[in-house]
Amino acid sequence: MAWSVTFSFGTGLDTFRRREPRGGRGSSARPSPRISASLAYGSSASTLRPRPERRPGRRRRNWKADTAPTHGVAAVVPPLTSSPGASRHATALGRSMSSFRARGRTNSDGCCTYSSRVFQMTFMMLAVSLTIPLLGAITLLNCPIDPQPLSFKEPPFLLGVLRPNVKLQQAEKLFENQLIGPESIANIGDVLFTGTADGRIVKLENGEVITIARLGKGPCKTREDEPTCGRPLGIRVGPNSTLFVADAYQGIFEVDPSTGRVKHLLSSQIPIEGKKMSFVNDLTITQDGRKIYFTDSSSKWQRRDYLLLVMEGTDDGRLLEYDTVTREVKVLMEGLRFPNGVQLSPAEDFVLVAETTMARIRRFYVSGLMKGGADMFVENMPGFPDNIRPSSSGGYWVAMSTVRHNSGFSMMDFLSEKPWIKRLIFKLLSPETVSKFVPRYSLVLELGDNGAYQRSLHDPNGLVAAYISEVHEQDGHLYLGSFKSPFLCKLNLDLL
Repeated sequence: MAWSVTFSFGTGLDTFRRREPRGGRGSSARPSPRISASLAYGSSASTLRPRPERRPGRRRRNWKADTAPTHGVAAVVPPLTSSPGASRHATALGRSMSSFRARGRTNSDGCCTYSSRVFQMTFMMLAVSLTIPLLGAITLLNCPIDPQPLSFKEPPFLLGVLRPNVKLQQAEKLFENQLIGPESIANIGDVLFTGTADGRIVKLENGEVITIARLGKGPCKTREDEPTCGRPLGIRVGPNSTLFVADAYQGIFEVDPSTGRVKHLLSSQIPIEGKKMSFVNDLTITQDGRKIYFTDSSSKWQRRDYLLLVMEGTDDGRLLEYDTVTREVKVLMEGLRFPNGVQLSPAEDFVLVAETTMARIRRFYVSGLMKGGADMFVENMPGFPDNIRPSSSGGYWVAMSTVRHNSGFSMMDFLSEKPWIKRLIFKLLSPETVSKFVPRYSLVLELGDNGAYQRSLHDPNGLVAAYISEVHEQDGHLYLGSFKSPFLCKLNLDLL
């Protein structure tokens, strides 16, 4: 390719009219010479078709650029004259070039069109205008958690006794929309007892829900009301047919179901070995009623912030022992990550503790040769365990708050070693929003007395039994508690 310059000399159609002496018809206008030039690069040059003089009755014609495809840039130089027509030529040329660019034509080298360049610039400006405030917000916003890196083994495959099924979908819903969050269940004879999200201890008898006690005081409408309203979690029956209740915010109570009398055994406001109890969770009691073993899930996070506790991986949970006679409290285990459900063995020689964040169950020996020692009962479970309760086979029922899919996506496993992603998520999203991404897969496991899996019950979509927190076996039926659902579920074991 080369540059080419073309000059032309002619009279032109735009003339410079000189004023002649008045002489009537003899007057004439002499055409003035005009020099025009065109400058082009490529295989062709742009030429201009001149606009004729405006005459009455004729439409004004614009200059047009007849441009053949080129491999470069074409430019047109207006006539080299100082006539008024030259000024018009320059104006028309400007309009012509603007019109040419607006058409959005592309040269043969594939250069971007004018319209595409405008789109690219607009998109870039929009992206920058959104990115800069977002980065600023991420930098300036506070993160409510200080997540710790955790290490998990690969989740077990759901094979054999863990193979998925829909057995939980055979459950029957009880007291629907009459209970909110019946976390834990106990029975005296055929009468069931549970605690609800509005701070009540209720009796379920003859198809009715009867309030027998209230541990806190109202109102009890929002999560901000929980500390004063109270939140009953673990509930057990003592040797004298009284109920022992762990309240997440207020401590441990003894309730007489016949009179409704409430006795505050241990206040959570009393520090234990220099640490306060912010999240009293579950409890189990010896047959003589003297010792109560209970969990304090965290000294930092409260129950209403349980998702922050899980995502941060805080290791400030403890297993404690309360002596109802001496009223002394001992710390048996500490450094636990969200200790949750607890269960005393039939021989009362050890206590099982569900360590929810780590998807495992620990064992602490409270009597015998191993007293004071601890080991692992079950690790790398297919879900995150909640409450533990005895089964009629001599083993244990374990409710899974959520599952860990080996062949699918497990949010906890994915984020476990990525604290920076956790920070980013909780800077931008609320815990309530994050919880919506947790799958509703419901899972119940039965363990043998040695921790081996005996059977599993599933509801893959949480259609019937959702957010299961506890499995209570009574007279050939399983009663399924929930920390969130507005009902209890009842499942006939003979149908399984």
